[in-house]
Amino acid sequence: MSLSFRKTYKFAVKSAIYITIFSSGLVGILTYLFFEFSWLFILIFTLLIAVFSFFMLQYRVEKFIYRRVKKIYDDISFLDSTSFRNQPITTDMATLTKQVKKFATDKKLEIEMLKDREEYRREFLGNVSHELKTPLFTVQGYISTLLDGAMEDKKIRKKYLERADKGVERLVYIVEDLDMISKLEMGDESMEMVEFDIVELTQNVMDLLEMKANKKEITLNFDSKYFRPILVFGDYEKIQQVVMNLMVNSIKYGKFGGSTEVGIEDLTNNKVIVRITDNGEGIEKQNIPRLFERFYRVDKSGARSEGGSGLGLSIVKHIIEAHDEKVYVESKFGAGSEFSFTLEKVETVPSK
Repeated sequence: MSLSFRKTYKFAVKSAIYITIFSSGLVGILTYLFFEFSWLFILIFTLLIAVFSFFMLQYRVEKFIYRRVKKIYDDISFLDSTSFRNQPITTDMATLTKQVKKFATDKKLEIEMLKDREEYRREFLGNVSHELKTPLFTVQGYISTLLDGAMEDKKIRKKYLERADKGVERLVYIVEDLDMISKLEMGDESMEMVEFDIVELTQNVMDLLEMKANKKEITLNFDSKYFRPILVFGDYEKIQQVVMNLMVNSIKYGKFGGSTEVGIEDLTNNKVIVRITDNGEGIEKQNIPRLFERFYRVDKSGARSEGGSGLGLSIVKHIIEAHDEKVYVESKFGAGSEFSFTLEKVETVPSK
């Protein structure tokens, strides 16, 4: 730690003036009363007492304050504040007060953030436990029933094995999604960046989800006809998963006989935005900030009955951020939702 001073002489100067005035006045009165009065003597005495008082006060006060201020810096540095370690020690009380106040504010914000993270961690672990426990107990129950004698009945055996298989499939689905999110967070998931037609990709997803949408009589369509391909730059498989997850959610929370509409438009010269809009149940305002958290569900009971790992939107967020792009959500409760994300646009050269 540097021992350099940022000196302030204001206190020493004022104190030295007060002492000089008092001392000179007292000596002048005593000289006038008891000795032969001399202006030269008074002037020399005044200068000497002023200089002596100033340096003595400055040295003593600075040393006195420095010892205590240094202890403050040492105590703060002990709390791992690199900003204080790299700063010279100041005896300027105003500067020190500002620094300590800033340090306290930063630490308060850090503590609040750690509390939020701890709360999130507890909730996340509880959600993981619940999501894994449900299919595990289901599989365990069916297998235990079979081992207890139900295996002899071929119809029951087949039915229970099929249900156990669905439970295992759900477990695998959750674990694979968690693995993908972990890799995306750590940057271990490789991105194969290529040029592709986002219109064609979206149409392929619609075709895959047609039967699922038909069960609720939900129509999947574009907001208008796209006669030309719209080329974008990204990881084809992962962007396909983003569109798939968003459209599955729109079907899951869509109303019977509703619709899901996809729009693709230019955002800037080198960006396009893909909008997926439904007229389903919508999302209440207080739930929107937490939508992309892992395992967070707006309607916990209803969402679980619809299936899914509870990680779909979190995966969407991580994939889009891995592309250095943004994902947005707008929703009105009871009227529907719109999820959108940006992608880098590939400039097409007009054919001659």
